[in-house]
Amino acid sequence: MRTLLNLIWLVFGGFWLAIGYFFAGILACILIITIPFGIASFRMAGYALWPFGRAVVAKPSAGVGSALGNVIWFVIAGLWLAIGHVTTAVAQAVTIVGIPLAIANLKMIPVTCFPFGKDVVDARFLPPGSRPLHSI
Repeated sequence: MRTLLNLIWLVFGGFWLAIGYFFAGILACILIITIPFGIASFRMAGYALWPFGRAVVAKPSAGVGSALGNVIWFVIAGLWLAIGHVTTAVAQAVTIVGIPLAIANLKMIPVTCFPFGKDVVDARFLPPGSRPLHSI
């Protein structure tokens, strides 16, 4: 079921969302100081491309740097990428088949806005003792 949902997701929005993240990652990698933002964007592109069966967990080693990075990310790219998720979710929710995809799209918004201090892992292989922030 997870593979089927991922294939439907890929065709009806996931590909374009991943391109948006990839484009933001390319722009962020232009300057050396913003390479961590590019890496976060590429990580999110993979999540936006194939989200079902994955979970977002908090990194225990995240600190003040992650919080500062999240603020900068939200202003520069997070807000715009979140608007892309909302727009895609509205378009997907028009059909009955697209409603689960729209819900998954909306679940991705918190990690889209604040990607630092979080990690995307396969839901089957969650680290011991970790609780997912959300999973799709």
